[in-house]
Amino acid sequence: MSKDMSYQAVMGRKNEIMKRALGVDYDEYELSEIAFDYDTMMEDAGYSLSEIRKIQREVSVGDTPLVELTNLTALARKFSGKGKGARIFIKDEAGNPSGSFKDRRASLSVYQAKLLGYKGVVTATSGNYGAAVASQAAKLGLKCIVVQECYDSEGIGQPEILEKRRKCEALGAEVISLTVGPELFYSFLSILEETRYFNASLYSSFGIRGVETLGYEIAEEVKEKYGKFPEVVMVTHAGGGNITGTARGLRLAGAKETKVIGVSVDLKGLHMASDRDFNKKSFTTGHTGFGIPFATFPDRSDVPRSAARPLRYMDEYYLVKQGEVFYMTEALAQLEGLERGPAGNTSLTAAFAMARQMDENEIIVVQETEYTGAGKHPQSQLSFARERGIEIRFGNPEEEVPGKSIILPESPEDIALRPVDMENLKRSMIRNVVAAKNITRVTELDIIFLMEETRESYEFVKLELQLLGAKIVL
Repeated sequence: MSKDMSYQAVMGRKNEIMKRALGVDYDEYELSEIAFDYDTMMEDAGYSLSEIRKIQREVSVGDTPLVELTNLTALARKFSGKGKGARIFIKDEAGNPSGSFKDRRASLSVYQAKLLGYKGVVTATSGNYGAAVASQAAKLGLKCIVVQECYDSEGIGQPEILEKRRKCEALGAEVISLTVGPELFYSFLSILEETRYFNASLYSSFGIRGVETLGYEIAEEVKEKYGKFPEVVMVTHAGGGNITGTARGLRLAGAKETKVIGVSVDLKGLHMASDRDFNKKSFTTGHTGFGIPFATFPDRSDVPRSAARPLRYMDEYYLVKQGEVFYMTEALAQLEGLERGPAGNTSLTAAFAMARQMDENEIIVVQETEYTGAGKHPQSQLSFARERGIEIRFGNPEEEVPGKSIILPESPEDIALRPVDMENLKRSMIRNVVAAKNITRVTELDIIFLMEETRESYEFVKLELQLLGAKIVL
């Protein structure tokens, strides 16, 4: 008798499919309806930092250059007060095999798949991670399938997404390109069940542990060269794995006082699951459509419990505008001779603005760069936006309206930081957890877990739970 492959049936089997495809029983970590043992889940990945570094070095991942951006630092100082203008550095992750920091995530996941005897790997992503998994799978002799959300209902895809598809295919992956909508997760689960391949998830403990080497290298290199840890590390924030892994690596290196700051492109008002809005954005990752939802409800991922928990690790969170990032992409190329893709330039944009507020003897590290290509180039994305009827002009970035306009700053001085209310994000997280599971009673264990999730006090969590009508059972 053949299996029922209807949407409802496949989604109903998702936990069974996930367990077989990852070799992890998430039920072992559940402590209550709310709480789970995050630390043990991460430890059970089974690799020390030194072992991860060894695995990555064997496939030419990591040990990327730390580059000081002297010309951009000088430009920031030109628009700063006396004694201000921190030194700006980038960790040039474009030097990894597939051209982004995602190779670190993929390296450990694909290594684990090979170790466990899987014949291939599957990942659901429209971004650089697909190329990273394809690259690592090719290196280790495994098959690779990438399930990609690529088109709107008219079959139109963004140049950046199409470039990433090309990259995946060039590295030997089979790419299944879908329209935007709920079929992505259904198709992903169906393929996992049919092929019995490994789930090379962005959000497994293997994927996040692989990023720890990036934070560790940043701390190690800055300390060795300049006698101290960086004051700030800027991280482009989407699903939260970038922040989580980097921050954990910094802590392992002893850089516990280094501020970890998340940055996203402001796309407020555009719905990421909307066919109408899908091609009105000019950034396919590192924007609020991922950054806000994944911060306030991280378990929306393709595993039962996501190892990416950004609010556990993010000290501050800022938004930048699309036009500002395009501007900074050109500045990096023309002032520093480095043509890099859009994601890392999101955090670089915020770093430029923040450097002007920091002392000139302080260090700010932009945690990653990524490769670029024809589809990722600003002119490709801007031309695509213009074809969609989006206005493009120079002016005041504050007037930019996502989906309607892209406003390039008239001066570097116009690039600004827009803080996100972290307390509001933390309250949203608590509300989302309570609503998702229809929680009416919470225990001391739940409160402690939510304190860890939000890095807030007992009273903060308790008060929010009481406002939501949850009965606290001590």
